[in-house]
This record gives sequence, structure tokens and C-alpha cells, in this order.
Amino acid sequence: MDRIASANFSCPAIPMPRVCRIKPFGLSIVTDHRKRFSCRVAVASGDTKATVVDSELDLEHKKHNLLRAVQETQRGLTATSDQRSVIEEALVTVEGFNGGEAIDLVKLDGTWRLQYTSAPDVVVLFEAASRFPFFQVGQIFQKFECRDRSDGGIIRNVVQWSVPSLLEEQEGATLVVTAKFDKVSSRNVYLQFEEISVRNININEQLQALIAPAILPRSFLSLQILQFIRTFKAQVPVTSTSPGRWIVLSVLSR
Repeated sequence: MDRIASANFSCPAIPMPRVCRIKPFGLSIVTDHRKRFSCRVAVASGDTKATVVDSELDLEHKKHNLLRAVQETQRGLTATSDQRSVIEEALVTVEGFNGGEAIDLVKLDGTWRLQYTSAPDVVVLFEAASRFPFFQVGQIFQKFECRDRSDGGIIRNVVQWSVPSLLEEQEGATLVVTAKFDKVSSRNVYLQFEEISVRNININEQLQALIAPAILPRSFLSLQILQFIRTFKAQVPVTSTSPGRWIVLSVLSR
């Protein structure tokens, strides 16, 4: 009789262990924001051992190839047609490991970092940053809140950006687009956008010095101005008549 022993342990991750495909009007690849992940080791006798180990190693190898394929594209900004074809092929190969499974919202829940996209509404941000030296786009995240749900949840698209002459590098301010999503099939969800907000404004040291010079006692007014900037949050609700969006999800987290 074949015997199998399994153990879970924490080990350093390759660039990003979990891969999530989000496909609205383009291809996007976002990866698990956590720095460590759970690895499973299976020890078995006979044919079972070879099947389990080969399958796990093959999947990790294909994930690594996918993430390596997107590294030189500046998150999709400079991707050529040949690179896009290679990335799409690599992604389809990885998705083949659980292509018939429904999305597990427990696995989807969490913060994911954008690694690559072909979605025009995101690429245009990268294009603006490459053309205008006064504008920067930092990290872009997608936060899914759906751990205790089976039918949907909340998604927040988080864009860190900056105007270096006024704000701190890369993380000067944060744009958050919030939407609720409903799971309508095993792989499809429907987004309904609810709010757009700007928050977490961090002005640079030069601007702080202009508002409240270090060589002078800080007045009540200057402190109030600094506090107002730090806590400033502008929110714009999205009307209920605004069109929603269908997206296709694939989550691979072995």
C-alpha cells in the first residue's frame, strides 16, 4: 500500500508565489502581496510520489516562467506584441492546472500587487508618468475583501502616485477606486463601482519647510495646515447609473 506524508512549512518566496489573472478589458497579472507563503512537501511510495511531486514542481516552474516573462515590460508599458504573446501563452499554461475549478473567495481575499497589465485605463497612467517628469506612478494594488462571503465582496483598486516637486517620491498620495462585486458564475464576477477617493497625502520636506520653517517656532496656523494636509481625504461617489464591468478571474495559489 502506498503511504503519503505531508507537511506545511514557511519558506522564502520566489518573486511572487500566488498568481491572479483579472481580465476586464485587457489582461492583468497581479500577485500575492505577502512576502512568505506555505509550501507543501509530499513523501510517498510508488507512482503516487512521482505524480504529486512532479505536478507541484511543474506548476511552480510554469509560474516562475510567467513572472519572469513580465519582468522586463515595465508592468506592460513597453511590452511588444511578441512579449504579449509569450505572456498570454505562459498564463494559459499555468491556468490549465485548475482551469475547471470555481474561484475560491477565501484564496482571493487579500492584497494583490499589479505586475503586468494590458488594460488601457491602467497603461495610460504609465504612459503619462513616462512622458511627464512631474508625475510618478508607484505601486498599484488590488484589495479583495471577501473572506467570509460566498457570493461576492468588495474590491479596492489602490494606486500610489506622486508629484515629486510637492510630494514624497512614489507614495506622495493614494487614489482608491472602490467597487462591490458579485459572483455570477464559477469564473465571472460583476463590478459595480461605488466611490473614488484621494487620501494619504505626504508632502515632501521642502514644502513642509515652506509651510512651517524649522528655524522658526511653528505657529498654530502652520501646524493646522500640516495636519489638514496629512488627514485630507476627498471622496466622490459614483452614481448608480454608471455602467458596471464584467471581469474573468483565475486564482492559482498552490
